[in-house]
Amino acid sequence: MKLLITILFFFTLTATITDVKAETNTVSSTVVNNTPPTANAPVIPNSNSDICKVGVGGSIQNNVLGLATGVLVDDELCQLLKLSRSQYAFGMKVSAVALLCQDPRVWTSMMDAGTPCPVKGLIGAEAATYWEANPDKIPDGSRYKTEYIQAAKPVEGELSDAGYIALYKTLFLITTGLLLF
Repeated sequence: MKLLITILFFFTLTATITDVKAETNTVSSTVVNNTPPTANAPVIPNSNSDICKVGVGGSIQNNVLGLATGVLVDDELCQLLKLSRSQYAFGMKVSAVALLCQDPRVWTSMMDAGTPCPVKGLIGAEAATYWEANPDKIPDGSRYKTEYIQAAKPVEGELSDAGYIALYKTLFLITTGLLLF
């Protein structure tokens, strides 16, 4: 019986030791002899929100060569808004609106609202007349520009004012024989 207990004891001890060894973790690692190539894009800080510029950076890398660059891009709409706010703060309201009217979206919305953009000191109906007479001055991108240019073109077969004056002088010369200058 003692022998049986001794054998059972050794089996239990062997099973416990084997179980403990099975729970241990083996860590394997791969050693890299060289580091992978990297190209870091430059940081273009913009800590001042009053400059209307946006930083853009980028980089590219292959096994041999890396290239990184960055630029500052002007935000023209931001500049127009800041200039317009400054003009408005100084009491120059018409000037502030005229600055914003350089943007075709603003120009179009002003016409949609029935308040044409001020131009050369003209406001209201006088400004509307100026824009109709000078459609080439309308900012590119406005949907009204093509309409105004089409309306300003003379109709085929019609004479302009100068044409009517020349025709009148010619007919008068033929009928009266007098030269008018």
